[in-house]
Amino acid sequence: MMKQSLLRTLLFTLLLPLFANNVVFAQDIKHGLRDDVGRHMIPRGFVVNTNDAGGEVNFAQEDYVRMVRMGANVQVVRLELGKLSTFGNSTFQPEYLARLKRAVRLGREAGIKTVFKLTVYGAKGFSWPDLYFNQNNAQEKYFNAWRHIWDAFKDNDAVIGYDLVNEPRKKELTQSYDELTSDYLIPLYEKIIDAALPYSDEKLFLIQTVFMNKGEAINRNQYAEIKKRVNRKNIVFAPHIYQEYIDYIAPTMERFDKEADLLQAPILVGEWGFPTLLTTDKSVREQLHYIEFYIRTAEIFDQMGVGSIKAWFLGNRSYQNFLPGGESTWAIFSDKHADGTVERKYITDIIARPYPQYIAGDIKNFMFHFATRTLDLNIKTDNSKGASRIFIGADRHYPDGFSIHVGDDIILTHSPVRTGLRVYSSKANTKPSDFIWDAGRQQLVVLAWPTNDEIVNVRIEPGIYREPDPSAKN
Repeated sequence: MMKQSLLRTLLFTLLLPLFANNVVFAQDIKHGLRDDVGRHMIPRGFVVNTNDAGGEVNFAQEDYVRMVRMGANVQVVRLELGKLSTFGNSTFQPEYLARLKRAVRLGREAGIKTVFKLTVYGAKGFSWPDLYFNQNNAQEKYFNAWRHIWDAFKDNDAVIGYDLVNEPRKKELTQSYDELTSDYLIPLYEKIIDAALPYSDEKLFLIQTVFMNKGEAINRNQYAEIKKRVNRKNIVFAPHIYQEYIDYIAPTMERFDKEADLLQAPILVGEWGFPTLLTTDKSVREQLHYIEFYIRTAEIFDQMGVGSIKAWFLGNRSYQNFLPGGESTWAIFSDKHADGTVERKYITDIIARPYPQYIAGDIKNFMFHFATRTLDLNIKTDNSKGASRIFIGADRHYPDGFSIHVGDDIILTHSPVRTGLRVYSSKANTKPSDFIWDAGRQQLVVLAWPTNDEIVNVRIEPGIYREPDPSAKN
């Protein structure tokens, strides 16, 4: 659950002009969210499907542990309108709601918050014109589908928000994208939010923009612009970016940042990661291509401090066939089971990079440098907010061990052949025991920072730290 007074202070990072294909970002990030005790939170995780072409998808507790060990602190559960509504021949399915409650519980037990995203899958009587223009009682049917969710989870702190309309479409409508967005989609968002508020006024409301028709795009990104505010509270801007062209990643995110400015809302990238061609699993050349543009996307996300949700935490038992290169999928596992375990590591090692999950204080900026495997983090501490958590992913990124530098106060090390942390050095009056290695979750837990209300640099480096050898040559 997020505090509105804190959320409203989280605006956007201003991007400066593009120079030589490198974007220079403002030093202090202002994206991310705040949790219920006011910690600065960077939401990161996966889209979790409830169904795919092969039928139901149900994950077990160990799958949620795997998500956590890949850096997830949020799941976005993809709802199917056909199982929650009365469009066409659809009826509400109580057993489907029971499955959703189970997914929320398993996530909570693993330490993962939940956002629900409503898709129109399975609702054969649904049409976008009906929803926009409120024909055939479509809006009330849509609101009623959401009401099953709002009522079931109104008092559940593990559910932090709702992605209200997934990839709204224009299709054959004659209105321009600007007109459709400003005159119909945004008023629709305001109506949905008004319908949700009686259930809870502290949940977040995620909004998207119109998904453009095939052959239409802005900087090769198929999402129209938002040019008018949604005049409601607790808004989070949740655009999608599926971009394989490196030169267009930064301009797209810069555009999203300006829209977040207009909305006065933080960005949580609701879906990202260009779909994977099945041929890529057997081609080093193609994998190197994916690594390059995935890393660039991840770097820009980190520079901006935005949260990001990767599609999909799923095995490869189904696929699409809409790309020129042939069969493709968003699944991050290559085996033909919904609960896959064979990672596409050319993707997952980038998704599961180290980052600050929850910080007691303010995250000023952070970056994981892939070339050196170094996480560089600057924060302003506030120990009154409780413990901080930093995802490190040691088994994946630091098989050679890692070292933790907290300003000039403490240096700690972790060896892959030992448990826990060892103190290399610490200043007087510091408490190294406040630093705990959670091997199960692959997280560094900081009970209290050595100094309070001060700017502190935290650096995670590969290897077991030793003083530099004076005889070594540069």
